[in-house]
Amino acid sequence: MTIPRAITIDGPAGSGKSTLGAILATHLGFVYFDTGVMYRALTLAVIQHRVDPSDSVAVAALANQCHIGVHTPTHDDGRQYTVTLDGIDVTWDIRQQPVERLVSQVAAHPAVRQIMRAQQRAIGLAGDVVMVGRDIGSIVLPEAPLKIYLDVSIAERTRRRIIELTDRGEQIDDIALAESIRLRDERDRHVMHAAPDAVHINGDTQSPAQTVAEVLALVANIPVLHTH
Repeated sequence: MTIPRAITIDGPAGSGKSTLGAILATHLGFVYFDTGVMYRALTLAVIQHRVDPSDSVAVAALANQCHIGVHTPTHDDGRQYTVTLDGIDVTWDIRQQPVERLVSQVAAHPAVRQIMRAQQRAIGLAGDVVMVGRDIGSIVLPEAPLKIYLDVSIAERTRRRIIELTDRGEQIDDIALAESIRLRDERDRHVMHAAPDAVHINGDTQSPAQTVAEVLALVANIPVLHTH
């Protein structure tokens, strides 16, 4: 079977692109790389080092100094990967609300995105990878022969997030959560780009399993292929 050696999946926060990417990578035997965790890990570093998140020079300097690693899961606790910051496991720390509130601001600095994109591109060019993010197909890896843009409404993303947080024992304000997702979309809009040749998928109308099946059908029929 011939399959594209790199697949990109972009979309807004909470759209399910990470779940789709992980399942797809497992099915194809590819590396799964959620590029968003790099920005989350950097945001955690910003908080720990008490760097002003609005100071682009300071944040970029920190991005050059800290060592962010994304590895196969080291614990069987539901994680899709293990994220390290300067050698410390921060997989769940980067999902906490303080990081959630600041990550869009940290990721918006052009100098920071340039540093991160260079690291992401090197991984993508190595091939056999499913890369997930905001601008992977359009900017980081435009050569990818299959690019997906997964979109899901705010209402559906809110519903999914409530289930996720409730399962972890957290109490949720539904209205505040929906508003935070809307604001996140607004903050991310200028760094979120769908590639011109991306296939758009509406995740509201189908289950994750149906979305995976649709993408696998695209993989099987894409005209530009490389031998795996």
